[in-house]
Amino acid sequence: MAFAAGLACTWLVQPAPHTLTQDDIDAAVLHTLQTKSLPSRTARAAAVVRQSVVEIQGFPDEDPPRADAPGAADKPAADRKPPRKPQARAKNERADKAGAGDKPPEAPRPQMRNVGSGVVVTEEGMILTNYHVVAGARRLLVTFHDGQESEATLVGATPEKDLAVLRPRSIPDDLPAATLGSSRNLSPGDEVVAIGFPFGIGPSVSAGVVSGLNREFVSAEHKQNLSDLIQFDAAANPGNSGGPLVDMNGEVVGIVTAILNPTQSGTFVGIGFATTIESAGSAVGFSPF
Repeated sequence: MAFAAGLACTWLVQPAPHTLTQDDIDAAVLHTLQTKSLPSRTARAAAVVRQSVVEIQGFPDEDPPRADAPGAADKPAADRKPPRKPQARAKNERADKAGAGDKPPEAPRPQMRNVGSGVVVTEEGMILTNYHVVAGARRLLVTFHDGQESEATLVGATPEKDLAVLRPRSIPDDLPAATLGSSRNLSPGDEVVAIGFPFGIGPSVSAGVVSGLNREFVSAEHKQNLSDLIQFDAAANPGNSGGPLVDMNGEVVGIVTAILNPTQSGTFVGIGFATTIESAGSAVGFSPF
């Protein structure tokens, strides 16, 4: 009896269960935020669209023209490959001659003409890119986020806007289409992210800000004049052409189109241009909204 009475007294003096309050929840969330770092805004924006970005390679039927051949200078500087240095060429030629009798010649590999980027904009896998990425190519090869490759067909082009639409023959299962935003909500200083395949490396992510709006770009040969462009300073190099420029929500607000470099070296010095998604949509025949 005494033991039972003591046990009853013990139960009676135990404190009641604590009820969680909003302050407790806020404190727990704050502790989590302080002890575990979250991805940056730019990383989250890039993750939203990353699986919709593709690499595009263009192949001609025959070897590309020499740098001094007629029409060779017409290719936009943003995606023109620099010629090999004479010294490197001489070394390669000597190496070819020295090893000519050592082993049978290999079958020639297809010569790539253009390398660029694109973004999937419909559930059917339609790809938006720059026209200069695919111009002159007789065969187009698209590589998706999971490594799957597919030949693609040019189904729409607006050369005066430097825009093109491709239809791949096959697409990965559950291929996500990018969400299209609006450049009308942009202001100078807003953060943006460029995603693509500079020099065929990628997908690569670079971040910067909107430097200006309603810009105009005239090509070095004065053969193309593009207007109503977004100027940005996120790094872009040959191979980025055709890739998406996205806002902090991961929504596509532009298509990376050109870079400006007074030295004509074809590398980035901080001035890039993107066609607005509204202009891109109207040019290729679909509404971004």
